[in-house]
Amino acid sequence: MTVYFNMHSDNPQLRLINQATEALRQGDLIVYPTDSTYAFGCALSSSAAVNTIRKLRGLTDKHPLTLICHNISQASEYAVINNKAFSFIKSNAPGPYTFILKATKIVPRLALGVKRKVVGIRIPDSGIPLALTKSLGEPILSATLWLEGNDQPITDPHEIEKDILRRIKYVLDGGTRGNEMTTILDFTQDEPALIRQGIGQV
Repeated sequence: MTVYFNMHSDNPQLRLINQATEALRQGDLIVYPTDSTYAFGCALSSSAAVNTIRKLRGLTDKHPLTLICHNISQASEYAVINNKAFSFIKSNAPGPYTFILKATKIVPRLALGVKRKVVGIRIPDSGIPLALTKSLGEPILSATLWLEGNDQPITDPHEIEKDILRRIKYVLDGGTRGNEMTTILDFTQDEPALIRQGIGQV
């Protein structure tokens, strides 16, 4: 049975963060708010939860998933951050950006884009995911709470359908979110490329 936690977005309750962290360590799937939308989240080591995210989102194994990181230092363990990327991330993170970067060898295969060994990196400006990644000690594997067949992300976690909820351990309810997406920047080539203009200004 899915449990909802009413969370303070800026100063999330440590007791609830610890419970959600333990669920992640056990391989469970959670839903939590970011600075843009709600998202699915799981531990890097949970292949079952990763496959569930891909199935619910309708994503093929060619689509890289995103790692939610606590800071740029943690991100650098999982992605190759060149000088241009470092400069931009340092100036704009935390914030509503997703950075496409070359993945390091410690990133699980299930998180990668198969065609290119790349991974998305996020450092959101939101207390809940930052507290989760700090407590967990590693990034959260994440994807927007946007179900296959829907025309936009779910903005209210209480609108998640029952057949979806049975796959989720905890919903961290931080209030209604918008449906605007992050800005995506690709730093895998010599020159950065704007892949999607979202709410993060470039």
